[in-house]
Amino acid sequence: MSTKTVMITIAGRPNVGKSTLINRLVGEKIAIVSNKPQTTRNRICGIVTKGNTQLVFIDTPGFHKPRTKLGDYMVGVVKESVADVDLVLLIVEPIANIGPQEESLLAQIRASGAPAILVINKIDTVQDKEQLLAVIAAYSAQFDFAAVMPISARYKDGVKELLDECAKFAQDSPFFFPEDITSDQPERQVIAEIIREKLLWNLDREIPHGTAVEITKFSERDNGVIDVDATIYCEKASHKGIIIGKNGAMLKKISTAAREDCERFMGTKVFLQTWVKVKENWRDSDFLIRNFGYEG
Repeated sequence: MSTKTVMITIAGRPNVGKSTLINRLVGEKIAIVSNKPQTTRNRICGIVTKGNTQLVFIDTPGFHKPRTKLGDYMVGVVKESVADVDLVLLIVEPIANIGPQEESLLAQIRASGAPAILVINKIDTVQDKEQLLAVIAAYSAQFDFAAVMPISARYKDGVKELLDECAKFAQDSPFFFPEDITSDQPERQVIAEIIREKLLWNLDREIPHGTAVEITKFSERDNGVIDVDATIYCEKASHKGIIIGKNGAMLKKISTAAREDCERFMGTKVFLQTWVKVKENWRDSDFLIRNFGYEG
């Protein structure tokens, strides 16, 4: 049986629903999700194999104006991801006004020469569906999209139709990945990201954006239990106190929620221990950015 593949980049401004969409497309949680912008930092591959066709979705950080070296890296990831793929999904909200982030992404898509599908997410928030026509008209005037797909990633509305549309762009090629995997991320990386997601959900304002997670131990016992030691790094001593909380309550809450998700992901019991350390201004340190897996 001849096989086909298609490489697809998911691009859009921060907090537009890219990670939620890739989780829906793949059918399981491979990308962390929060209601805060710039949740995704790295390029994450989600893999869907249907019969003789393999779709590889690349989830990218939200395209934004960077304020740190880490931000520069994240914007670089988006540019690289748009440059060399078979298809780009431009994810937008149901707003007829095209913002500077979308204009920059459209310029990159034009430069790449790749076909693009306009994906209008969050249609569950639209009362008057006529509003979608204005969004379609605004974007269609700027770019000749191969298709326009209104969806709600949150409620899975239109996700199967989007998957079918993407499959039309597959070309004859050997599979890039084994048929039974859904992500290219190593287990240690997924667990680190799950812990960072819980930081994003439970902490306010800037604090979670100044955190990084390093897995210092990952081992399996004879009975199948996974032992994980994780160090959470933050940028200020005051942030460390907030992350730990009164009598360790906040760190316990974060760790418990992370452990439960890790157990679902690993399919076995996980024994998770967490520590918090301060690394001042790590987001502007080339060495520490690389050390935490965000470059190179």
